Amino acid sequence: MSSIGSSTSPGTRARDFWRFSRHLITSSPSRFAILIFSTLIVLFTAMLSLPIASATGSITPISDALFTAVSTICVTGLATVDMATHWSPFGHVLIFLGVNIGGMGVLTLASVLGLVISKKLGLRAKLLAAGDSNPLRAHGGVVNEGQTVRLGEVGQLLKTVAMSLLLIELVVAILLYPGLLMAGIPPLAALWEAPYYAAMSFTNTGFAPNATGVVEFADDYFVLTVLMVSVFLGSIGFPVIYTLARHHWHVKRWSLHSKLTLITTVILFVLGAVVFLVLEYNNPRTFGSMDAGDTTFQAFFLSAMTRSGGFSVIEISDLNGSSMLAASMLMFVGGGSASTAGGIKVTTLAVLAIAVWSEARGRQSVEAFGRRIPSDVQRVALSVVAWGATIVALSTIVIAQITKAPISDVLFDVISAFGTVGLSSGLTAELPDSAVYVMAATIFMGRIGTVTLAAAVAATSRSQLYSLPVERPIVG
Repeated sequence: MSSIGSSTSPGTRARDFWRFSRHLITSSPSRFAILIFSTLIVLFTAMLSLPIASATGSITPISDALFTAVSTICVTGLATVDMATHWSPFGHVLIFLGVNIGGMGVLTLASVLGLVISKKLGLRAKLLAAGDSNPLRAHGGVVNEGQTVRLGEVGQLLKTVAMSLLLIELVVAILLYPGLLMAGIPPLAALWEAPYYAAMSFTNTGFAPNATGVVEFADDYFVLTVLMVSVFLGSIGFPVIYTLARHHWHVKRWSLHSKLTLITTVILFVLGAVVFLVLEYNNPRTFGSMDAGDTTFQAFFLSAMTRSGGFSVIEISDLNGSSMLAASMLMFVGGGSASTAGGIKVTTLAVLAIAVWSEARGRQSVEAFGRRIPSDVQRVALSVVAWGATIVALSTIVIAQITKAPISDVLFDVISAFGTVGLSSGLTAELPDSAVYVMAATIFMGRIGTVTLAAAVAATSRSQLYSLPVERPIVG
């Protein structure tokens, strides 16, 4: 009996646990990342269910606690409860901490925790951490030098992630504080709301600490501009911030990833504003009652928020159907890779657009800024779009069947969930529990990312050492 007891002693079980953890990290870091995010969601669900987390001191229903935890950790911003009034100060602090943890990114978080457990990053963990800087790296084969971050820079990247998040949120909070005071917010309340808004904007979450949200700042262009800049920085991604911090305005030294991210982001930002201007200028419920200057500014603000910001000055349900469709398209694209934004990512759209243009011109290779984009990157981009569209389609069908709600409202909220945007037509707050769980799963899939999930599934795939005969099916 003593030998059996000694073999299962606490010390032995602890060593077995750490050995299993190190094996999981080194053998499949992407699966470890998914496990970490799932564990965080379970932990925050339990804490948000506690009576101390609600303003009334009652237990929050498990469906609402789970959805809030998913929306918080996945920095989405959708809610099934009134975020300003339902939660106690303890609950708000939990949500504040959760969005910052989620904002660091699933792969970066997994790499940091893996570093704590295994003491050092192995080669595969380094490859995956580099994959966070550019998800297109999450494939087999040689890692090209031209890609965003070299393996030797991974440690510096991880530091940049944490430091940039803290520093940018601090600067945004300092800028917001006087703006909140001028808006009539009491000094002590503003001392809490400023860092709260800073965290929610930089992480692209969109939660607000007050019942009216940013509507009370509808005429305060300074506060709204600070929020837009913060959302933009969060949506371009940590690798781009890292590149800008190192090379500043030396554009020639920017990576291809950074160039594609910035150019595509700006194009979508301006194009989205123009579309909303054209579609909403005569809508009396939105921009129709504003003058030209207000209409232009609010169109740019709406364009920025539909990319993943989640704040809204107007009621989304008041938009024309055409505008809601345009907003859905922007939300589906999302922000930059390895950013706090969701969606299929702007680099995915850029790669596919360049590939289509190259094919139309009859070019044998896909090239941009003097660099060739390999075919496996193009395949990953196609896979991301296909999987994203599949997730959105299935979720829309299931939720529409459950709720019998108008398909336009269901599609808008589902894409908002997949793109971790946080804007809502008003449907999410009224969902039954079964639909809440489907929406939560959509958020999780959108935040973890289709490339990460594919990498997790393919972690044990074997190389094929032969090729089959070629035969061309008819396409188009």
